Amino acid sequence: MGRLENKVAVVTGASKGIGAAIAALFAAEGASVVVNYASSKSDADKVVAGILTCGGKAIAVKGDVSNAEHAIAIIDAAVAEFGRLDILVNNAGIYEFAPLLDITQEHFHKSFNINVLGPLLMTQAAAKHLGEGSSVINIGSNITHMKPPGSAVYAASKSAIETIGSVLAKELGGQKIRVNTLNPGPTRTEGTSQIMTNSEMSQHIINDTPLGRMGLPGDIASVALFLASDDSAWITGDVLLVSGGL
Repeated sequence: MGRLENKVAVVTGASKGIGAAIAALFAAEGASVVVNYASSKSDADKVVAGILTCGGKAIAVKGDVSNAEHAIAIIDAAVAEFGRLDILVNNAGIYEFAPLLDITQEHFHKSFNINVLGPLLMTQAAAKHLGEGSSVINIGSNITHMKPPGSAVYAASKSAIETIGSVLAKELGGQKIRVNTLNPGPTRTEGTSQIMTNSEMSQHIINDTPLGRMGLPGDIASVALFLASDDSAWITGDVLLVSGGL
């Protein structure tokens, strides 16, 4: 029996990268999974197809997490299809850097709408369906520790996620719902590949990482599984750094 047997999970931004790895692992461990996507239906369908091929249960649901009506619809789709909700992974986010002089209102609001408002709206929509032992996992970033130049807006959005997780852990603790933040270090995904376009930057990160490599989506997914399962029943309001020592 898998560690998430008979559980139902919603994973936002799960059409690729870390989200896709989390969705696939959760399904392999027995969960029925909603693979949320904002635009890439073909990628989301591939994730679902992979899960179904392995005998798991999954559906793809389109929705913009920064839109309240969409957030409610994503959660309602999970409950309508699978009858309940036990796990929410707030993974959807954008990874955009800009130095101070290039920051625009559009850049700021886009980042905060998806990276901060999105998890709030999703958790708000999910809370009335989550029961005792449920888990909310917010995907942050170790950018809050690294603080490199050009990351003011992105790092601020991820710092907000850490605070939100701690606050909501207290608000939802009375319902026995756990809320934690998982902060990946540099991880090879489609999003980061657009930022780290040169081998010199990648090599610099690898050289600074004690374990001598960048993370892979599976490295993050395995920790998300821990936070989703009863193995972490005494953990809430915490931030887990998963960065290879960086």
